[in-house]
Amino acid sequence: MNTVDQFSFAGLKAIVRVDFNVPLNADFQITDDSRMTAALPTLNKILKDGGALILMSHLGRPKEGPTDKYSLRHLVSHLSSLLNRPVKFVADCIGEEVSQAAADLKAGEVLLLENLRFHKQEEKGDEAFAKALATLADVYVNDAFGTAHRAHASTTIIANYFETGKKMFGYLMAAEVANANKVMKNPDRPFTAIIGGAKVSDKILIIERLMDTVDALIIGGGMTYTFLKAQGIEIGKSLCETEKLDMALQLIKEAKQKNVKLLLPVDSVIADKFAADANTAIVSNDAITADWMGLDIGPKTIAFFSEQLAISKTILWNGPMGVFEMPAFEKGTHAVALAVAAATKNGAFSLIGGGDSAAAVHQFKLADQVSYVSTGGGALLEFFEGKVLPGVAAIEK
Repeated sequence: MNTVDQFSFAGLKAIVRVDFNVPLNADFQITDDSRMTAALPTLNKILKDGGALILMSHLGRPKEGPTDKYSLRHLVSHLSSLLNRPVKFVADCIGEEVSQAAADLKAGEVLLLENLRFHKQEEKGDEAFAKALATLADVYVNDAFGTAHRAHASTTIIANYFETGKKMFGYLMAAEVANANKVMKNPDRPFTAIIGGAKVSDKILIIERLMDTVDALIIGGGMTYTFLKAQGIEIGKSLCETEKLDMALQLIKEAKQKNVKLLLPVDSVIADKFAADANTAIVSNDAITADWMGLDIGPKTIAFFSEQLAISKTILWNGPMGVFEMPAFEKGTHAVALAVAAATKNGAFSLIGGGDSAAAVHQFKLADQVSYVSTGGGALLEFFEGKVLPGVAAIEK
């Protein structure tokens, strides 16, 4: 794997694709800077070598060109403090003004380009757009694993304009791939995967792939109720994908055939409405009231999920156990996070699979108590599904 580690950036300009798609509040203040801090080792390596940094990223999903709430200028002040130096900003990512700003950049200086997605050519993987970005620098570094599953101009096409040896992975990208490979190709056993989230349909491919690798598979979140309904259990108004009932039964059958221990919740925290102030109760999953819905796993489920995690040597977690954004329904996800942290302390390798799972371990302040927290939810899912990630392939070819 060609990484920044063995390369000297002295006297060179590096254009680095970072994933600074961070959440902002109404006052444009960053509420979670973990994606920015994750890029710091790569950025500091380039600066320490005596290189100049040109940073490019997207932010949000702007639909109609430049939009102030999606401007990367809101990140300049915080990025300056993280890098401990001024960060220059240019209000576009291609064009004469950008070219001049890049040309004037000196060793040790940092230039942040405006949101790539203000140009529709970015997501279309436009060759001319990619070439315009490439002309700004001597070297291309991709450190944005969260966008590696998209064949966009800045993540994939741009690599065509740099010769081998002048395009490489950053530390974050390399770590993401290495940790994902560790889990899927060489796990210590027992290997337990925790798959949560709302829909079976979102996770079918990863569940099927994991069936060939894991010793135990824990199912939680809204998809629980599709599995229960498939077995003839009444689930009230709980979330259910009726068109996936046969698929759920097939997955249960497949787990038995492949000798995979499939752990499904046995009790739930139910509510009379989908709201933070709903009335709640804890019931066995065969006793969910007709007009109520399951929004979290219950205490018995927490106990036996935790028992499985305690004996595991490799753990993959993707997807919450309930609607953890609401305090009334966060206990299941919090308990699983604590169990994963405890297993890690006892020697297990734990990979938290981006997205809501990463948000949860950060929310519960447990990110430093697990082995690795991925920054790429969708990208990691596709990696585990066995798909080729365009952003990875573009550097490796």
